[in-house]
Amino acid sequence: MALIEIEPLGAAAGARLHGVDLSQPMGDNLFGEVRQALLDHLVIVFPDQHISPDQQKAFGQRFGSLNIHPHVEPLPGHPEILNIVKEPDEKLNFGGGWHSDMTFLPEPVLGSILYAKDIPARGGDTMWANAYLAYDCMSQAMKDMLGPLKAVHTANEIYGADGIYVDPRHPASDKSLEVEAAVAETEHPIIRTHPESGRKLVFVNPAFTTRIAGMSKPESKPILSYLYDQITRPEHVFRHRWSANDVVMWDNRCTQHYALNDYHGQRREMHRVTVNGDRPF
Repeated sequence: MALIEIEPLGAAAGARLHGVDLSQPMGDNLFGEVRQALLDHLVIVFPDQHISPDQQKAFGQRFGSLNIHPHVEPLPGHPEILNIVKEPDEKLNFGGGWHSDMTFLPEPVLGSILYAKDIPARGGDTMWANAYLAYDCMSQAMKDMLGPLKAVHTANEIYGADGIYVDPRHPASDKSLEVEAAVAETEHPIIRTHPESGRKLVFVNPAFTTRIAGMSKPESKPILSYLYDQITRPEHVFRHRWSANDVVMWDNRCTQHYALNDYHGQRREMHRVTVNGDRPF
């Protein structure tokens, strides 16, 4: 007998899980159902949670070791938690464009867990795109062409010396760390095989992918632009409207996400815990 009730939310991704209290220790059977729900639905929502930073971290640690972001200052006292805040007088937001978290790392993260601490009365939704579907709908010829190729990923255009988050108008500008290290590059396969599901997916994103390995940026641009469009086709996207105290976890290996910036004059605060992953193959 199942320990949780799963309520599917979207055709492309998304499910709400009922019967889980993240403030309590999670037994192996319950955790097994939660992990399977993540694999099946890519984005899972835990409504009406009341958890401390330590409890949020404890949940993340069930999936693996926790990431300490190399370029963003953490929540004081909790190096594994990012405090993502947009104040009413700020115009730019954190995560306001399609991306997969931290693909600039040699071992990109498994997933992220976001806790809604303070949400606007309207706006501030998050969208997730299913990268499996982007691969599934391509022609065999395109799959064959992309199969051997790798793409170059870097944090430089976001967190580097001239990056977006160094703009003094940006809420993350006074929290950016290790700016010089952001120039590092790493290569990942354009077509990735998910280590748990075994399914193939498209693993590039406009925030951190700069070009195809062995090609110039102009040569890479039409191919990458096509792939970005494939991933974010409307029928591949799930949109979540946040409620207070929602906890949402997503599989970063097979999704991209976009935090909408449509709530100017209102405050939004989220706590993010991120789980380390492995090298794509």
